Amino acid sequence: MLTKPQKSSMEIEIYEQVGILSNLFYTHVSEGDKIKFDIPYDIDKIVFVASGSSYHCARYGADLFGNIAGMEARAIYSSEFLLKAAVPHESDILYVFITQSGETSDTNEALRRAKEFGMRTLAITNKKGSTIWNAADYKIDCCAGEEKSIAATKSLTTQMMCVTLLVLKYANFKNIDISDWMTQTKNVPNAVEAALGLHSDIKKVAKKLAKYKLIVVTADGISYAIAKEISLKIKETSYICTISSILGEFMHGHVAVFNNKSAQIHVSVDGLHEISVRNLNKIQEDYNVPLCYIGNLQEPVNTDFILNTQAEGSIVRSFASVVIGQLLALEIAKSLHRNVDKPHGLNKIVK
Repeated sequence: MLTKPQKSSMEIEIYEQVGILSNLFYTHVSEGDKIKFDIPYDIDKIVFVASGSSYHCARYGADLFGNIAGMEARAIYSSEFLLKAAVPHESDILYVFITQSGETSDTNEALRRAKEFGMRTLAITNKKGSTIWNAADYKIDCCAGEEKSIAATKSLTTQMMCVTLLVLKYANFKNIDISDWMTQTKNVPNAVEAALGLHSDIKKVAKKLAKYKLIVVTADGISYAIAKEISLKIKETSYICTISSILGEFMHGHVAVFNNKSAQIHVSVDGLHEISVRNLNKIQEDYNVPLCYIGNLQEPVNTDFILNTQAEGSIVRSFASVVIGQLLALEIAKSLHRNVDKPHGLNKIVK
């Protein structure tokens, strides 16, 4: 008797995100759209420190701070931060450390170093009572629940939600009208649900992409953080060599990799600048690589596949694009018969 294959933890956790993100929003936002985070207000600059998928959240958050709150922000890898001879340590800086488990060793060591400089610290983590939770001056709970799969899915999107609310909290303090941004953030679970509705289409695209030994994921602006995350997800679950790059920079020499049999994914949450349209079309003219476009394509670009949830607004499109990338990575790996929950040589601290 044939038994139905069991769903992987990764797939289960991808689908849990709708309910988890809705619960997270209403855990941290009270009636009247008041964000309940305890934060210091005499802050002009933000420095994010994180590793892996959490770094991609940090990169997303740094761009979001500039775009919405008009605040200077940057993201640094935890390991890179530890190797720097000099680090930012002005009194108006808040250091934000992001880690799923709260036990990421280089991120915890980075927090200790920041405190040696007298810096104020905030931790965004999925584990109350963890090392980083206890060490940080301020803390935000991601409320994602236990994540069993090696690949970060629900832990990442809950981190992104927490970072988004943090940005909006500071923007509101600066008397910036955040009402439209709050509406978008509240609608994130609906956008994620719409992205999940594309699963069957994504599976077809994944079967095509699984045939390639190299996949290049390109983007511009805030979409680049998402491109980096999609690249990592495909790499760690399927073992395919992936490269992520700012599209404009990719045209400076890196594009030569398309002389080998390759595929391209382009991510855009804000639409395409005319320069990006020109670059994408030049790649098609010169190399004729299969192109999968994630986003609402309105511009004249030749593509083989388009994955779009029709979500309105850059915040909801960002979350939808991340989830599309998660499903794409899942299905590419399944096409190659990989164990997505336990990739060879990778381990996870489950908290």
